[in-house]
Amino acid sequence: MVSVGYLALTRMAENAAAVKTVGAAFEPWYRFFPWEDWREKRPAILNEAIIPLLNEWTGHPHGELGRALGWRERLRLCFGVGGSPWDEEKVLDRYEMLYEAGLIEEAQRDGRPAALARKALPTLGEPMRFDHRRILATAIARLRAKLKYRPVVFELMPAEFTLTELQHTVEAISGRLLHKQNFRRLVESTALVEPTGETSTATGGRPAARYRFRREVLSERPAPGLRFGGRG
Repeated sequence: MVSVGYLALTRMAENAAAVKTVGAAFEPWYRFFPWEDWREKRPAILNEAIIPLLNEWTGHPHGELGRALGWRERLRLCFGVGGSPWDEEKVLDRYEMLYEAGLIEEAQRDGRPAALARKALPTLGEPMRFDHRRILATAIARLRAKLKYRPVVFELMPAEFTLTELQHTVEAISGRLLHKQNFRRLVESTALVEPTGETSTATGGRPAARYRFRREVLSERPAPGLRFGGRG
C-alpha cells in the first residue's frame, strides 16, 4: 500500500453542524500522541510507561548494524533522557521508535516481531488505520518546525485576534507553555502583527487589544517565523 499525505491548514467552520453532516470532524492530535502534550506538565505516560519500556528494549541488541545512531543514543535524543532536552520537533522519530520497539498497536497489526513477542501492549494513544498515525506524526513535526521560520500560525487565526489567542494557538501546536510576557515581546519585536485599534471583551476581564497579521512581513525578510526557543 502506498500512502500520500498533504499538509493543509484550516480553521474550524463556524457552523460545526454542517461539518458533521458530511461525516467529518476535528479531533485533537494529542488524543493520538499524549506524550507530546507538555502544556500542563511533563506527561506522566513518559515516566510511567514509555521510558521504562524503551529502557528495557534498548538494553538488548536489535539489528542496529548500519545505523548512524544506536538505540541508547536514539532514546536520549528522541525522548530527552539522560539530561538531554526535549525536542518538540522529533515527533516522527519518537513514533518510529515506539513502532520499532513494538509498543503500539500498529506494530502488532503489521506483524512486527517485537510487538508479537509482547504479552500485552501499553495504551499509548489511540491507534489509527494503516500508517495514518505515522502520517500525522510527520505533519505535526513539519508544522512545529515550520512555525519557527514561516508565519503559518496565522493561517489558523481569524482576521483579528488578541495576543492571548495567538499564544494559545502556538502552544497548542508546539505542545508546551510559553511565558506570557516573553511571548508578547517576541511577537512585537518581530513586527508580525499590528494593532487594529479595536478591543475584545471575550476574555471576561479588562478589554484586550485586537491585532491582525502584517502580510508585508513576507516580503520584508526571508524567515518571518516565531523562534520561541527549545525546551530545557
